[in-house]
Amino acid sequence: MGGFAYELERETVTKDNIPTFEVGDSMDVHVRITEGNKERIQVFSGVVIARKHQGLRETVTVRRLVAGEGVERVFPLHSPSVEKFEITRRGNVRRAKLYYLRDRVGKETRIKEDLKRSRKNEIDQRRIANAKPAAAEAPAAEAEGEAAAE
Repeated sequence: MGGFAYELERETVTKDNIPTFEVGDSMDVHVRITEGNKERIQVFSGVVIARKHQGLRETVTVRRLVAGEGVERVFPLHSPSVEKFEITRRGNVRRAKLYYLRDRVGKETRIKEDLKRSRKNEIDQRRIANAKPAAAEAPAAEAEGEAAAE
């Protein structure tokens, strides 16, 4: 049942630079904002309180406090308006959804840091950073080869 849809999703999923993260992690989400004819990147920093769905439909809910008021945004992982996800802190939680944080204020909202996964995060970030320059150098090398041929 529905095998076609999953095959289609597998072909159309375009983002491969999404870091591995879980509920409870703190992250920065870089979002493209269009105002009139100008486009800029805005960073939304907060705690991941939920992950839903799978594949192309996967979403992540990020919560943060702004002027004492809780603000939540749901980001589709594979949306073209999301530039990148950056993990700032790994959280150690025992729940799949952290909706209980909505009722808490101040120090009650703190989440313990998972130091074991934080070390793994550093390694993941280096891997992603090292993967991008290799792709950027290939066109530059081709351009140099063309210039040398002339």
